[in-house]
Amino acid sequence: MEVIGAGFGRTGTLSLKAALEELGFTPCYHMTELFENPQHAELWERAAHGENVRWDDLLGDYGATVDWPGCTFYEEIMEFYPDAKVLLSVRDPERWYESTRNTIYRISKLTQRSRLSSLLRVFTPKRVRRAGRMVNEVIWEGTFSNNFEDREYAIEVFEHHNESVKQRVPEDKLLVYEVKEGWQPLCDFLGVEVPDTPFPHLNDTKDFQARIRRVLALAVTVPAAILGLAGLVLFYTRRRPRRL
Repeated sequence: MEVIGAGFGRTGTLSLKAALEELGFTPCYHMTELFENPQHAELWERAAHGENVRWDDLLGDYGATVDWPGCTFYEEIMEFYPDAKVLLSVRDPERWYESTRNTIYRISKLTQRSRLSSLLRVFTPKRVRRAGRMVNEVIWEGTFSNNFEDREYAIEVFEHHNESVKQRVPEDKLLVYEVKEGWQPLCDFLGVEVPDTPFPHLNDTKDFQARIRRVLALAVTVPAAILGLAGLVLFYTRRRPRRL
């Protein structure tokens, strides 16, 4: 582990993951890794409950980490990897709130609705559902105290976190960074050459909202398909002649 991301999600962290991996800090742990490896949820849960975690068991094969849930535990990870550098990704607080509310917060609310949550229980493996519950515990309950919809409060939490990182991380190990700054400050900080490829820009709000629309479509079409299939089975069962 060479780079520890301390910035909240929706600060360009997926773009940052791609950038760090292109620079050789690979693989980079991001929230997407958790859902690809839902067995990790148990260790993140232990960390959230204040238990001692041997971070090598979780992050030993990774060169960097960004986004949630890692940013919540940046201090603990930093203590375990004292030679790692810390990267605080930031953005305008108002734009950060709007982006977060319209993407990951919105999808978390959708998946808690009775119809969609019932579908998820049917079609989603138990360990993946556990990862989702852990995310809810760490982010919406733990970080924002179930009060994210209060814009002023959520922005205050965001800004307080960023200031805490600046105060707690030694200046020579910290880069406060916006992805719109591109390669140069990131490469200077990490001591690597600037690539001759464009800086990656991934997972913007428009892309995420397109995913939300697909989830909503699933919530409508899957129950209809299930009901239709059940109706056909019932119809043909009743029409089948009884054996004497």
